[in-house]
Order: sequence, then structure tokens, then C-alpha cells
Amino acid sequence: MKYKIIPFSTLFLFLIQCSVKPNVATDHAEVKLDTLTLFDANRHRKIPVAFYSPKTEKPIPNQQLVIFNHGYGMNKGGDYFIYSYLTKKLASKGYFTVSIQHELPTDALIPVEGKPQIVRRPFWQNGSENILFVLNELKKTHPNLDYKHLTLIGHSNGGDMVALFGNQHPNLVYKIITMDNRRMFLPRTSIPKIYSLRSNDYPADEGVLPTEEEQKKYHIIIQSTSINHGHMDDKGNDDEKKALNDFILTYLNEK
Repeated sequence: MKYKIIPFSTLFLFLIQCSVKPNVATDHAEVKLDTLTLFDANRHRKIPVAFYSPKTEKPIPNQQLVIFNHGYGMNKGGDYFIYSYLTKKLASKGYFTVSIQHELPTDALIPVEGKPQIVRRPFWQNGSENILFVLNELKKTHPNLDYKHLTLIGHSNGGDMVALFGNQHPNLVYKIITMDNRRMFLPRTSIPKIYSLRSNDYPADEGVLPTEEEQKKYHIIIQSTSINHGHMDDKGNDDEKKALNDFILTYLNEK
């Protein structure tokens, strides 16, 4: 395995498609979507969530859990639905996929002035606490999921939330996959395993990404792509969506 930044290319994608099989053997054609709103009484906060799961006659033994976290949507709502190309694909592969709506209409807007690592930290902290609350609720309502191999995925601001959660609760997560988080530094650790897909148009702030030496030491994968930051949700074209799905399924499949 190589731990340096790997150029994004058609050849690389072709090799992935030919050599990698999904971690869950069954590829389910149909996906079920359920939504509900949880309530964290300690924070007096509603947390809308969407559950994407495969339609199956029998439960999947040790079904793996993925929690997805959306990018910043300026509190308009509905952000937990706009990555369906990924959440539905993961569910079709057998993963129980949860998408959290982190922003509420009553929330303050993210500050655009000041050092992001300082002024935006409370928003990432709120997201980290949302993830922890949802995870604890799932353990009550879905006790048969595989919590030892939890994967967190997040795009942009959601990736910063995921990075913070990994720094705060490394014992609760097995893999972290960020999609162009730019502000919160990624954990420097072997467990959880760290992967990050990078856009072609927005650089990360200094110190967010590990150095080449750190990538080698901790087996961290930093993957460059030719995809714009804003095309990592459902706005991307079919080729871009397929590329992101292929990368993420590859990372999920790695032992």
C-alpha cells in the first residue's frame, strides 16, 4: 500500500473497479429510506436523521454501520438527503447508512470572519455531539449492528465535524473518510483509519492534512481528485459520483 498522494486518473479507477469487491457480498437492488427526528434532552435539540438500508427478507449478520455528515447548507434544511448517490449506494451494498441533519433553521449562521479553527469550532462540536447522541440511540434501537467497525463520512463542514469526533472519541470509530474537509485537522493515528478525498479547487488550511511522513507512519490515505469541492454532493455528474463511490467502497473494503 502507498501512503503518498496518488494522482487521480482513469487508469487508477479502472484498476479499482476490476480488483475490489465490496465488503458486503450481497448487492441489493432496492433501498429503504426511513426518517425520524431524535431529541437530545440534555441539549434541548432536535436531530433529524435518515436511515438508508437494503430491503432484505432476513437481517444481515454483523451489518456494518456508516454515519454520513453533510456539508454546510446555511440552515436551509434537507441537507441529509442531498448525498443520495452515496447513501443509497452504500445501502445497496448492505451497509446500514445514517445521514444526520446537523443544521436547524434556528441555528446561528457559521461565521465568515475570524480564524475558522476558533470561530467555527462550536459548530463542529455541535456536530460531534450530534454524532455521539445518534450513535448511542442506535445502540438502543439497533443493537445488532456492528459497532466495532463504525465508519464516519463527512463532506466539507461535515468532514470537519467527523475529524473532530475522531480526535475526541478515537475508541468509538474504526474508519474516518473525509470529503474535502478544510479546517479541522485530521487525527494522526492508525486507528481510527484515516482517508481523505481532496477536491481540485480548494486547498486545506495549514496543518489540516498530515505530512507525507505522517501518512507513512499512520497509514493515512490522502487522495487527490479532479472533482470540484461543490460537486461532491448530488450536483456532481455521473462520472464524478461513480468515482467517489468507487473510492469510498474501496476504503470500506480495506481490512
